[in-house]
Amino acid sequence: MNSKNKKIVLYHTWTTKTVVFMIFMLFLSGGMFAQDKKQVSGTVYDNTGNVLPGASVIEVGTKNATTTDFDGKFSLTVAVGSSIEISFIGSTTQKIQILSGTKSPIDVRLQNDGYMLAEVQVVAVGYGTQKKSDLTGAISTVKGDDLVKGTISSTEQVLQGKVAGLNVIRPSGDPAAGSTLRLRGGTSLTASNSPLIVVDGIAGVDINIVQPSDIKSVDVLKDASATAIYGSRGANGVIIITTKSGTKGVSVTYSGLSSIGYVADNLDLLSANQWRGYVRQTGNKDAIDYGGNTNWQKELEQTAISQSHTLSINSGKADSGFRTSLSYLNNEGVIKTTGLERLSGNVSAYQYLGDNKDVKFDMGLFANVDKWHPLDYRIFERSYNLNPTIPVYDANGDFTSVSGTIYENPVEILTNRTVDNERHRLLGYFKTEVKFLNDFLAVANISYEHNAVKGSTYKPSYAVMEGRTEDGYAQKTYAEYANAQGEIYVNYNKIIDKHNIGALAGYSYLENIYEGFGAQRSGFVTDAFSYNNLGAGYNYRLGDVYSYKGKSNLVSFYARANYSYDSKYLLTATVRRDGSSRFGENNKWGTFPSASLAWKISSEDFMSSSKGWLDNLKLRVGYGVTGNQDGIGEYKSLSILGVGNDSYYDPVTGTWSLAYSPKQNPNPDLKWESTKQINVGIDFTLFNRISGSFEYYSKKTDDLLYTYEVPQPPYLVGTMLANVGEMSNKGVELTLNADIIKGDKFSWNANLTLGHNIQKIEKLSNTTYETDVIYSGSLHGLSGMSGQYSQIIAEGYPVGTFWGFKSAGLDADGKMLYYNAANDKVLGDALVDDDKRDLGNVQPDLTLGIGMNFTYGNFDLGVSGYGMFGQKALNATNMMLNDPNRLPAFNVPDDFLNSGITSSPKYSSYWIEDASFFRLQTLSLGYTLPLKYKSSKLRVYLMGENLFVLTSYKGVDPEIGLNAQDGVDQTGLAAPGIDKYNNYPRPTTISVGLNFTLNN
Repeated sequence: MNSKNKKIVLYHTWTTKTVVFMIFMLFLSGGMFAQDKKQVSGTVYDNTGNVLPGASVIEVGTKNATTTDFDGKFSLTVAVGSSIEISFIGSTTQKIQILSGTKSPIDVRLQNDGYMLAEVQVVAVGYGTQKKSDLTGAISTVKGDDLVKGTISSTEQVLQGKVAGLNVIRPSGDPAAGSTLRLRGGTSLTASNSPLIVVDGIAGVDINIVQPSDIKSVDVLKDASATAIYGSRGANGVIIITTKSGTKGVSVTYSGLSSIGYVADNLDLLSANQWRGYVRQTGNKDAIDYGGNTNWQKELEQTAISQSHTLSINSGKADSGFRTSLSYLNNEGVIKTTGLERLSGNVSAYQYLGDNKDVKFDMGLFANVDKWHPLDYRIFERSYNLNPTIPVYDANGDFTSVSGTIYENPVEILTNRTVDNERHRLLGYFKTEVKFLNDFLAVANISYEHNAVKGSTYKPSYAVMEGRTEDGYAQKTYAEYANAQGEIYVNYNKIIDKHNIGALAGYSYLENIYEGFGAQRSGFVTDAFSYNNLGAGYNYRLGDVYSYKGKSNLVSFYARANYSYDSKYLLTATVRRDGSSRFGENNKWGTFPSASLAWKISSEDFMSSSKGWLDNLKLRVGYGVTGNQDGIGEYKSLSILGVGNDSYYDPVTGTWSLAYSPKQNPNPDLKWESTKQINVGIDFTLFNRISGSFEYYSKKTDDLLYTYEVPQPPYLVGTMLANVGEMSNKGVELTLNADIIKGDKFSWNANLTLGHNIQKIEKLSNTTYETDVIYSGSLHGLSGMSGQYSQIIAEGYPVGTFWGFKSAGLDADGKMLYYNAANDKVLGDALVDDDKRDLGNVQPDLTLGIGMNFTYGNFDLGVSGYGMFGQKALNATNMMLNDPNRLPAFNVPDDFLNSGITSSPKYSSYWIEDASFFRLQTLSLGYTLPLKYKSSKLRVYLMGENLFVLTSYKGVDPEIGLNAQDGVDQTGLAAPGIDKYNNYPRPTTISVGLNFTLNN
């Protein structure tokens, strides 16, 4: 064999051995790898402990993957020594190495990724939704879990301190009292200043149709570029509420709360022993000691026991689902006989049709019934007036009665009369969505809202005041309104390479009908009928019976266009055209356009070095025009006739009849109030922990409505409603959210909102309608103050400006001194009107909301508070009580005896106080018991509400309404910032509650 052949043989032999060896090793290694596989299973949770269906679980470096089921569970076979990666949209990704000793099941808790959540969060923008990252306008979102919790009787309360620039003021502790909403300052003198409320796409509804437990999220549209889509109703901002609906799976949830409320603070008035000490010290011979020891404020109060219960059922699958809930609230007031009882229910359902779910039907029905007993607020003034030695009851067990003006027994007023009110609310809607031609979605929506209130009052013949003077008094009232709406709109969305195009066009029709009637009668020979037989009263007077009815229509066309390039440059433009029956003949239609731009600076290549500490930076600029038509009541542009004081003789019947005469001048030029607003905003995310936004806005309202005096002739009536004035609001807002600590065991989250607004009346007159100043803040009803006003509305000043004499303190004799125009100190009788000056205003310089949430294992701790700073308030109650002429018949504050005051009250800066405050809103501590049955859970908690208030204000509470004392009047002309015997105390409440969710 030659060497060449030998090499071939050797090569062949070596090659064969090699191949055999490699095949053997391959099988061996395959056997080894087969033995090193391991099946792992577990459950994926979010940072709050809720399971995450649809989370992705993948073996790193392979295509071996799965997703979690509805209960958040997964199972996957992987190689020992490899790692699995668990991810979910809006959460940080987590890796876990699988070793031979790794035990199943594995519990995985993913933390929220603030930046990613912002990118994918869906926000309601009116007639549709957008990802938060694609927004170009100023919109704030509050999730249902982040809303204010506790004993809530007015749904507005859930937003208190949660949105920068939104003031939620509840001026009374009365459970039946409403709240005042102000977003970026008021825009009107005579119309509503409250934002438009939209519930599940239905605009203009009563916010209290929705109960807090049914709210999924709240989106607050602030600037005109966002609200212009609502045209003549969007000037005061828009609050869009999205309610909970059916979701996949079956679950039953119960929430219950029981609470105890008590009055934490009263006015410090003289006790009976202090009063007697004063009498002994002064030797006052006119003093009468009635032998009692009565704290009249305490006699009106009680410990309030309240409860609320909500049961909801959810059932859903891929193509259909429903949710229903039933709620009961019994919120007892801390003043006897007061409270609010509410029964609420709602049901919502959806159904898809077609293999591709091209058709969807949505329906919702909300209803509730309120019952309450309105309070006669005169009891507070009487409780401050009465001598503390007067007993509540006399020797015969009857209410003690001492003659005197405004000296009636307040407990008798509270007890010896029946006032029953009842309100019914109903909202129903049906919505159809149809997808067609791939990129189009057509929506048709019809809705109906009905709200009715009936009142019944009876003051028996033995009751003080009206009962005795009228020999019994009965009244029945009824008022209702109904809104029927129909809307149809089409959405278009198309992505072409880096271009994202969206468009919307729609039509809306709204019909509002309201009506009511009332009757009263006095002179009853028996009190047995109460308010149920008005015909039994023998005393009939003109005006004892009335009725009314009105109707208005609003027709609208609207459109919106959205465009983005490369998800970095975004544009939104909207326009709405409204036609209203309320407008004058020459201004039936109004057009409201807007445009906004946004630039995602952080997505630019030159920002790549900032990744890791600056995850998101977006600049927004917007401008728009919106309107406010609520100041134009039905038929305000027309000439109206009414019954006057004149009579005429009818020769046909031979009787005298009341004559009809003009009561209102026609104004064919009457139109909406128009607000133009520019907004500049910056959104940012830092270190994937701190996110926030900063806003600057400037808005100017033109064509303010006010009733002006006009000459007669040529006008038949001496006044006319006209569009004349101008008002401006400028301000800044800051919103911050921070995940200070994000751990598996412990987490700490904080949020902060700040708002600053400057308001100014720019114009009140023109060449046709003129007024130098509007006087407001009436002091009528206060002793010696008849016909006096405490505030002005004038050019160069904000609404609610106190105008009067500046106090210079007291002289040596205890008499009030004042500064005149030359800044000389003079007595009150030397003052003239020219000595009056600006004494401050009710507008706050700064509003603040703050909240913090802590979790440790299954424990959670939450704290929230809010405050207003820089606003002034007139403590008219204190002004009236610090009168040296009150003693000994009337009571006075404790500190009056040492005040040295010897002169009668006179309105001045002496009684105007700094009403700044910070209120600890809620403090809660909870524990969640994880139940093994399909991720069901039970949470129990303890909560305190209104635990303390930090303030220097001397009255009962510094949070004084911006409106009339009843909290109903939403205009700027009533009595903003005046504490005038409207001191229903705000209770401190301690609650125990539980939340239970059963999943199936």
